Amino acid sequence: MAPNASDDSATAADADELRAARRRKAARYVVPATVVGVAAATIGLVPALADSGDPDLPKISAQELIEKIAASDVQQLSGTVKITTDLGLPDLGGLENSLGSAGPSGSGDGSSADPSSKLTELASGTHTLRVAAEGEDKQKVSLLEDAAEYSLIHNGKDVWGYDSKSNSVFHTTASESDGKQKEELPATPKDLAEDALKAADKTTSVTVQGTAQVAGRDAYRLVIKPKDEGTTVGQITVAVDAKTGLPLKFTLTPASGGAAVVDAGFTQVSFAKPAASTFDFTPPKGAKVEEKDQDASKAPGHAEEFGKDFGKESDKGAAGELGKGGPEGLNVIGDGWDSIATFDTGGQGVPSGSEVGGDVGGFLDSLGDKVSGKFGEGTVFKTRLINALITDDGKVYVGAVTKDALVKAADAGK
Repeated sequence: MAPNASDDSATAADADELRAARRRKAARYVVPATVVGVAAATIGLVPALADSGDPDLPKISAQELIEKIAASDVQQLSGTVKITTDLGLPDLGGLENSLGSAGPSGSGDGSSADPSSKLTELASGTHTLRVAAEGEDKQKVSLLEDAAEYSLIHNGKDVWGYDSKSNSVFHTTASESDGKQKEELPATPKDLAEDALKAADKTTSVTVQGTAQVAGRDAYRLVIKPKDEGTTVGQITVAVDAKTGLPLKFTLTPASGGAAVVDAGFTQVSFAKPAASTFDFTPPKGAKVEEKDQDASKAPGHAEEFGKDFGKESDKGAAGELGKGGPEGLNVIGDGWDSIATFDTGGQGVPSGSEVGGDVGGFLDSLGDKVSGKFGEGTVFKTRLINALITDDGKVYVGAVTKDALVKAADAGK
């Protein structure tokens, strides 16, 4: 066929070839569209995409949204939570092997299933949790690891911890006679949001800034922003489920900018009643079981406190709660976001890296900045959120505040 010939002169073979070409062209569009469809169906599993979209929701004031959180009465749920924590701690560079011998799993004096040590892993890196709850007496949190899993289970009077990697079991019993409010391990967006709202006073700006969709659910964005200039906290954003009032996502960004210090959110959530078997636990054959007596497990945040107040309205206490359960003689200076906790170690200052020597000494020097003032001399240990000043004569000042704020507080204490 001549270059300028019309389609009317095309042969049957040409027509067949043209139709085949059109089918191939259509396929080039259909295949990507199919891939996009599959990706869209899994958006709820990808944290970076789970917080997307701007659903059209009725207007609500910040006060109304806070009241909605307080009135939330979710008694049952199951889902997946992804937590990323970036405190800006230096790379240990293998030093964890040197320090590990002092821990429970390294010394052999305790169980690797003990939650008081196991859940400290949430303080850094990215972790995936499976959570389930049915009222005050049944909760389960599972920390998913490479080819292993750690589970903390509360079922009635029993609290179990199980580390599949070491096949170790921790067991204690929850107290029913102690009616006082318990401290909880903040493992979910709800826990984190309620802790943040305790500081929502005159030192804080609280606003509703748009909407979002988290784990497939419509949500309001509650923004909590400190007015204090001395704090390291930039702002906290809480995605609140529009229907139930349950916080679905919690993000804390530092005043210094950059990535979030804490980002915790559901990637999947269901409010259906979990299967009863979810909370069943029997130690596997051959597992080493550590029994912890009840009296020894009454420290705040320990296993017996797990899930004690699920479904109850949180305590909207003052910032002074920072000192609750802390070292003996602890005091809190100031209020709001720039409050500083202080206590005396009795003259035990921080040894210098040269005094300690080796890898541990180098690690201490990498963490701290030497400072001085009217108080004398000391070392400030820094993260992107919490800073602590330890003076050479053993006084400690710690808070979500800047280094200068710590030095000023130490000077004022002289």
